Amino acid sequence: MKVGFIGLGSLGRAIAKRLLSQGVELVVWNRTKEKALELGVPVAESPAQLIREVDRVFVIVFDSQASEEVLFGKKGLAEGGLEGKTIIDMTTNHYAYTQTAYQEVKKLSGFYLDAPVLGSVVPAQKGELTVLVAGDEEKFVENRPLFEKFCKNIFFVGQAGNATKLKLINNMVLGGFMQVLAEAIALGELAGFERELIINVLESGAGKSYLLEVKKKKLLEKDYSVHFSADLIHKDLHYAEDLAKDLKAFTISLQNVKNAYGLVRFLGYGGEDFSVLAELYNLIKTQNPSDT
Repeated sequence: MKVGFIGLGSLGRAIAKRLLSQGVELVVWNRTKEKALELGVPVAESPAQLIREVDRVFVIVFDSQASEEVLFGKKGLAEGGLEGKTIIDMTTNHYAYTQTAYQEVKKLSGFYLDAPVLGSVVPAQKGELTVLVAGDEEKFVENRPLFEKFCKNIFFVGQAGNATKLKLINNMVLGGFMQVLAEAIALGELAGFERELIINVLESGAGKSYLLEVKKKKLLEKDYSVHFSADLIHKDLHYAEDLAKDLKAFTISLQNVKNAYGLVRFLGYGGEDFSVLAELYNLIKTQNPSDT
């Protein structure tokens, strides 16, 4: 089975490699062509060219603006012809965009699955991601065998937009967990404790969590090479704020958590893994050495 794949950031690359290891033949396109060539598979010159070679395409890009450009922009998928084709959009999008994209693709006689994933690079490598899928159920069923090659948990959640809404709700928790863990570690260090001791105490008590488990090595080694960037979680939390607003709801913590990542971005570290938040006090001191 030949499948299209667009978007080779940290997570996209891990998923693409997992699919290749599971025997899926890929044709890829990426804005930075060098990243595509490194996979050693056929590389299309444009999304339009790619869609002509396959029946379905995975898309996992930075945000809804990037997804819209890939789908509907110049030399985008739509220009290549979407009749009978399926777009599987794993981007963490704005929920309103996914609803619009579904309708626009349908007008072009194609199919659009709103299919964001939960998890990062390591679970992708192991085939242990979670995927939330919304759209036409028959297309979900048709593509489920592909999801099973890189996902441990698979949920069909109804109409387009629902999957993205659930992903944003999940990432409210993800961003909040990381923010409070990072703040606790940084505060503990200011109080004079070694980071390893702080983390060992946290994972034996209230801080025990899947997130601390997967980020422990990074935090101990202060290795913030990106698995999931501060830029991405900031974008996701911004979309989540829009969801709360549209639901005429409120959140007590969301804005403050988002602004913590906003500060990291302002200091120039948005491209680092979002666990870099544990260094926030040190980053501020670096920017303002006279305050130390």
